[in-house]
Amino acid sequence: MALPAFTFDPHPSPVDADERARLLVDPGFGRVFTDHMVTIRYSSAAGWHDARIGPREPLTIDTATAVLHYAQEIFEGLKAYRLADGGTALFRPERNAARFRDSARRMAMAELPEALFLESIRRLVQTEREWIPTLDGGALYLRPFMIASEVFLGVKPSAEYIFAVIASSVGAYFKGGAPAVSLWISENYTRAAPGGTGAAKCGGNYASSLVAQAEAIRQGCDQVLFLDAAERRWIEELGGMNIFFVFDDGMLATPPLTGTILPGITRDSILRIARDLGFEVREEPYAIDQCRADAESGRLREAFACGTAAVVTPIGRMLSRQGDFTIGGGGPGQTTQRLRQTLVGIQTGVAEDRHGWLERLD
Repeated sequence: MALPAFTFDPHPSPVDADERARLLVDPGFGRVFTDHMVTIRYSSAAGWHDARIGPREPLTIDTATAVLHYAQEIFEGLKAYRLADGGTALFRPERNAARFRDSARRMAMAELPEALFLESIRRLVQTEREWIPTLDGGALYLRPFMIASEVFLGVKPSAEYIFAVIASSVGAYFKGGAPAVSLWISENYTRAAPGGTGAAKCGGNYASSLVAQAEAIRQGCDQVLFLDAAERRWIEELGGMNIFFVFDDGMLATPPLTGTILPGITRDSILRIARDLGFEVREEPYAIDQCRADAESGRLREAFACGTAAVVTPIGRMLSRQGDFTIGGGGPGQTTQRLRQTLVGIQTGVAEDRHGWLERLD
């Protein structure tokens, strides 16, 4: 199938260089956006068409547009990095393209060809490369998303879609300078159930997690930890991140992908990096009561969250209505730091890329 050709409409009044430099000193996360965006349209009659890079601008949609009523929507998250030699690169973008198709299939949406996903990402990064911050941990966060755009009121898959990519200059995801984050163990809410959309990256999963995240914030925690929906016993993931555990014998463990957990690309990268470094790694169920017992006995030495936004973030404490417990020394452990340094080193081009994960753009 032939892919549509891109047109380019430059922004008539882009942010000037001085203002951009001011914004990039401390961009935070998800607040500073670049000048341009990608849009591509789909209809069942015409297929994918009208591929365009143009000024970032609001979408104008009818009040009866399907996404507003039936929530057919998916998205991705990946980063473009500034390399040590000044070049730019993407990290495993083909995995994002494949997961985007998987999410579309689960949500009964049109599947964007992976080659078109990748071409849109590359073109936008090349257009907006000056928006990549040079601060430590800075990157250009890319948000591809797709919405059902057919105008109708009726429960059926949409016949029309809009795919778009926006870009945001970002720094660290977590603020405040704490050496590790704290988790609130949710007992009243679950993120996903077998047969549901837990493995798809759709907005509904995140919307349903917000009440639990708000509860975590009220309890003084940074993030919520979800347990399984059936027994409320087995650890699954955080509101937007996967989780790993490091034990006193050096073993790493993470919950298995059974359809209720998002198959994180950072998660997969950590699994492979850890094995490269000689660690024993297991994907197996881990009960919250066992986690508490292992933390109190000292068997559980470290825990960390991982994701595109959070990278690798140490977990120091877990809290619940049954009390709280500290993991290891409550701060970053040696294994966590080593894995983070190795991952970031690959992403920024200063460490050996044994698996060919880095795609250099210039």
